[in-house]
Amino acid sequence: MKDGNHTGFAGRPVLRPESPVAGLDRRNLGPLQVFAQSISGAAPSAAMAATPAIAATTAGPGVFWSFLVATALAALIGSCVGQFTRRMAAAGSLYSLTAKGLGPLAAFASGWALLVGYGLLTMAALVGSGTYLTDLLAHAGLAGGNATVAAFVSILGAVATLCTVRGIRLSAQVVLITEAVSIGLMLLVSGVLIVGLGPPATAPFVGFPGGFGGIAAGVLPALGGFIGFEAAASLGVEARRPFQSVPRAVQWTAALCGGLLLIAAYTQVAGLNHLPGRLAGQPQPWNALAAIQHLSWLPYVLDVGVATSFFACAMAAATSLARVLFSMGRERIAPAAFGAAHARHHTPHVAIVTAFAVTTSVPIVALAAGVAAPLLLISLLNVAVFGYLLAYLLVCLAAPVFLHRIGELTPTPVLITIVVAPPLLIVLAVFTLASSGAPYPWVFAVLAAAGLTWLLWLRAHRPEELRGLGVYDETSAADLFTGRE
Repeated sequence: MKDGNHTGFAGRPVLRPESPVAGLDRRNLGPLQVFAQSISGAAPSAAMAATPAIAATTAGPGVFWSFLVATALAALIGSCVGQFTRRMAAAGSLYSLTAKGLGPLAAFASGWALLVGYGLLTMAALVGSGTYLTDLLAHAGLAGGNATVAAFVSILGAVATLCTVRGIRLSAQVVLITEAVSIGLMLLVSGVLIVGLGPPATAPFVGFPGGFGGIAAGVLPALGGFIGFEAAASLGVEARRPFQSVPRAVQWTAALCGGLLLIAAYTQVAGLNHLPGRLAGQPQPWNALAAIQHLSWLPYVLDVGVATSFFACAMAAATSLARVLFSMGRERIAPAAFGAAHARHHTPHVAIVTAFAVTTSVPIVALAAGVAAPLLLISLLNVAVFGYLLAYLLVCLAAPVFLHRIGELTPTPVLITIVVAPPLLIVLAVFTLASSGAPYPWVFAVLAAAGLTWLLWLRAHRPEELRGLGVYDETSAADLFTGRE
């Protein structure tokens, strides 16, 4: 984009001495590593393990169709994100993108929502990985409990911190390998179970077993299986060809996650259709399928696959979280130390260490206080969903406004926003109402109040910084000497 450069004599653009995001490892990540960030952010293997059964409680046997609708919605959201990422490279993910469409107030709301979403997803992923590793020990006959989960959370948090501080290429490689292993294991599990089912089952496809109302209600939890799929948007600065690899990564992640979740939904609906309560009545559907087919080894593979997926998700979510904090630090609306970059590793090391210190210590304290690990995992995920849905809604509303401002608006982006924004708003409202009996909306409300307090302080003390939100990478004078593009 051109609007970031200064104007010199006769209105000619003058390059900045250096990029506003200088210090990061610019233009060094290949497309596969960028893709891995989004895939790991969505944690499809972990979603395959749990989401279909949750969605089935409202969608019934029509859960397959709920995931099909959710996949279409995720693809449309990805299209809105792509309107920005094909034109600008930012580290602040949807926060920085929203600023270019809806201005500073909406951008701040998006940034705060992402801090909640990324932060709580990182916590949930660490707890999830620790829980499944503890289950693996239990299957092997070793005792476990909250103390074991807390120990795993501590170890995993330390390893993830070390990897992400030492360089984006190292952390991207770890995430890529880890997520590839987890997806491979889950596909192995699904393949074995599908073969054991015999001739292709038609139950998930015939008609609309749960009715259109049930299918629509099932879209809400089904869409929860996609949260985090936009994570590649935080690597725009570090991607080698950001205007190609970032939008492709987001769109391909929506498609791949949709395919994997549809496989999981088909396997579970078809395999458990004859049991009382069907899929919705099984708290551990994969283990139930393993027991039906007498596959005693399958729970071990499942535990390893889901644990590795959660670990990759923790690294990806924390990477995005740290880059949002980094952008806020550079914009001076957060402590300036967050905007520091390591001289050798070119990572936002202060933001990373701070992010992991908080996201590791909070679950450990909760576990030490006696909160059961499964309950803690579900609670963290449910509050995180509020943040993600709000950020998705804002970036979809921002896309056509952004295109209009730069003179590139066409009917298609407007139509996409008209199609996707109302369902997102409805999903957010339904999720709030459905959770009214639980503490999740109140927790998010308290967090939102904290964000509002921060915003009011900024308006009173740093109005100029608040108006300048939306920092992104720009060609600088330094680039002309180093040969960077």
